[in-house]
Amino acid sequence: MVSRLTKFGNDLYTGARSFDFVGKRKIWYSIAAVMVILSILVPVVKGGFNFSIEFRGGSQFQITNVDDASETKAQDALASVVPDAVAHVTTVNGNAVRVQTDQLSEEQTREVADALAKAYDVPTTEVASTFIGPSWGADVTRQSIQGIVVFLLLAFIAMALYFRTWKMSAAAIISLFHDLIITAGIYALVGFEVSPATMIGFLTILGYSLYDTVVVFDKVRENTKEEMELSRRTFAESVNLAVNQTLVRSINTAVVAVLPVASILFLGAFALGADTLRDISLALLIGIIVGTYSTIFLGAPMYSQFREHEAAVKKHDARVRALRPKAAKPEPVAVAAE
Repeated sequence: MVSRLTKFGNDLYTGARSFDFVGKRKIWYSIAAVMVILSILVPVVKGGFNFSIEFRGGSQFQITNVDDASETKAQDALASVVPDAVAHVTTVNGNAVRVQTDQLSEEQTREVADALAKAYDVPTTEVASTFIGPSWGADVTRQSIQGIVVFLLLAFIAMALYFRTWKMSAAAIISLFHDLIITAGIYALVGFEVSPATMIGFLTILGYSLYDTVVVFDKVRENTKEEMELSRRTFAESVNLAVNQTLVRSINTAVVAVLPVASILFLGAFALGADTLRDISLALLIGIIVGTYSTIFLGAPMYSQFREHEAAVKKHDARVRALRPKAAKPEPVAVAAE
C-alpha cells in the first residue's frame, strides 16, 4: 500500500500521471460560484448571523451547579420580570445554564438574578451577571473587520513582492475571499455563535490557506520560469504540473491539520460544552478544507488564466505547439521526487 502511494506521488511529480486542474477550470469556477452564492444567501434567508453578546451587547446570566438544566425555566424566569425580553438560553457542561438578553437596568438585573436562582433552586451566589454595552460590541465588530482587511492587504502586498507579480497575489486573495465567504455561510447555516474566538479562527484559516497557496505558487513560479526557457510545455501545462507536484503535500498537510481540529470540535461541542473551543474549531475545520480546495482548484487555474493572454506567454505557447508532433503528448519532466 505504501509503495503504491509512493509511486502515485512520484507519478504526479514527474508528470507520468496528471489531473487536469487548469484545463477544467470552468467546472471548478462554476462549483465555487454556486458555493459562494449559497453562502451569501444562507444568512439572508436565516435572518443574519448568530452574533455573540460580545458583538451585539446586552446582559448575561450564568447559573451554575443546577440539578435540572432546563432552558424553559430560564425563559420563564426572565419573562416574569421582563415579559417582552428576547432570551438566548444555552446549557453549559450539563450543570450550568447561560442566559443572554438585551440590555437590562440594574433593578431588572437584580430581579432576574433572583428569579433565576428561585427557578433553579440555587443560592443567589450561584447566579453571576455581567453586562456588555452596545458601544463595546460595536468596537469589537469594527476591530474584527479592520483586522481582516489589514490582513488581506498585507497578504496582497507581501505576495506581490515575493512573487514579483500582482497576478499571483490577486489569484491568492480571490481564493481567500472564497474561503472566508464559504466559512461564514456555513457558520450561519449551523447557527453557531460568531464570537471573538470565531474571528480568531477566521484569521487563522486565512493564514493557513495563504501558506498552502504560497507552497503551490512557489512551485508554479519554478516551473513556469524553467518551461519558458526550455520550451517543453505550454504555460498552462506548466502550472498544472506544479499543482500535481504539490498535490500530495497539500492533501497530507490538510489531513494532518484536520484530525486534531476535528477532535477539538467534538470535545468542545459534545464532551466539554466549551463554546470557545467549539466556535474556533468549527472555523478552523471548514477553513482548512475549503482553503485546500481553493488553492488547487481556484488559485492556480486563475493565475494561469491571468497570464495566458500576455504577449510573451502566447508567443511561447505557440512556439511549443509548433515544435510538438501532431498527435504527441508532452513528455514527463525527468526530475526526482523531493
